Amino acid sequence: MPRRPADGYDPIAIVLHWLIALLILGLLVLGFVMTLQSIDPALQFSLFQWHKSFGMLALLLAAVRLVHSLTVVRVKPVKGLSALEHRSADAMHYLLMTLAGVVPVAGWMIASVSPLEIPTFAFDLVVIPHLPMPKSDAAEVWWTTVHAVLAYSMLALVLLHSGAALYHHYVRHDDVLTRMLGSRHRTAKTSIEEPGP
Repeated sequence: MPRRPADGYDPIAIVLHWLIALLILGLLVLGFVMTLQSIDPALQFSLFQWHKSFGMLALLLAAVRLVHSLTVVRVKPVKGLSALEHRSADAMHYLLMTLAGVVPVAGWMIASVSPLEIPTFAFDLVVIPHLPMPKSDAAEVWWTTVHAVLAYSMLALVLLHSGAALYHHYVRHDDVLTRMLGSRHRTAKTSIEEPGP
């Protein structure tokens, strides 16, 4: 028997959403700072290690988020959205979830194919093994470019996603944002009541 769609996101989904969001923004800022030409080499090495550590954490949380999303009841769509808006929201959701996993993997590939073979010390606790890939300068340049392009693409999507959420909250006055905040307050435009099984 199919289950009814949920009225809102469960606490695990909400916590994972905001943790991953904070990690992504922090990693983007850290990625910019650690590549500055004027930075001290010792500090740069530490920042690279922290970037890789938090990147692996983001990858782990993205995997947990994916598994969790496959095991919980789907949330009802918000009332008043057109079919195009529903499809756009779903596409944005899947793109962000995909990039949340692919961007860290691309970063892992950089460390794995680099001829320098610099180990990744995850939070100074364990060494993350490199992926079994051929090492070359050309491959390192390639994956560095891929990582950067994907990261900036994710930044653009995050900004678009955030702007859309704020638009829905302050202009449309619907529950798009409040549902992910875990708020008990509901706006006048409530979720669609879908028929039961």
